[in-house]
Amino acid sequence: MYSLVQMGLLNRIGRGKFVLGEGKNFIPEISPKMKAINSKLKKKFPYLKICIWNTSALNEFMVHQPGRFYLLIEVEKEATQSIFYFLKEAKYSVFIDPTSDLLEKYLPSEKESLIIRSLVSEAPLQNIKGINTASLEKMLVDVFCDDVIFSAQQGSEMRTLFKEALNKYSVNENRMLRYANRRRKKDSFIKYLNSISNLRQQK
Repeated sequence: MYSLVQMGLLNRIGRGKFVLGEGKNFIPEISPKMKAINSKLKKKFPYLKICIWNTSALNEFMVHQPGRFYLLIEVEKEATQSIFYFLKEAKYSVFIDPTSDLLEKYLPSEKESLIIRSLVSEAPLQNIKGINTASLEKMLVDVFCDDVIFSAQQGSEMRTLFKEALNKYSVNENRMLRYANRRRKKDSFIKYLNSISNLRQQK
C-alpha cells in the first residue's frame, strides 16, 4: 500500500482506507442533447432507472481522439425495446446492442449516435444536474469489458486511458471491483489493474 501511495496510484482517505488516484472527483460534461433526451425519457417513463453518458467523456484520457462518439442510454433490460422504439419515433438515430459488424458497416456517418444497452444492476452511477450518468469506476470497467462499443479504447489506448484516469482522479476501488464482479470479469480486471501498476513502476 505504501508504494502505491508513493507512486500516486492510491490516495489515503483515512486509517486503512484508500482510493485510487489523486483525490479529485471526475465529473463528466452533461450536454444539452443529454439533458433533452433525459427529459423526454423521464416524462414518458417516470419510474424507470436510466443512465445516460457519452463516450466522448473518455477523450480526456486518450492520445488518439475518436472521430465518432456514442451517446449510451442504459436502462433495465426489460425496458430496452420500449426505449428504442420511443426514441426511434422521436426521430433519433438510435440502435440497440449493436454488433461490431453493425457499428463498422451500418451506423450513419454522423458524429454521434444513440445506443441503447441494458443497465447492469448495482452499476456505480452519479447524479449530475439531476441526470443519472456513469461514474469513472463504471466507465473504466465498461471499457475493459466491452471491446465492441469501446473498440477505439482498446490495446495501448486502454492502458493510456487507465493510467491517466487513475493518476488524475479518485477511483473507489471497492465500487469498481464490485461492478467488475457484476460483469463477471473481476479476476481478469484485477490482473489488468496490476499490469497497469507494474508498467507505472517501470517508468
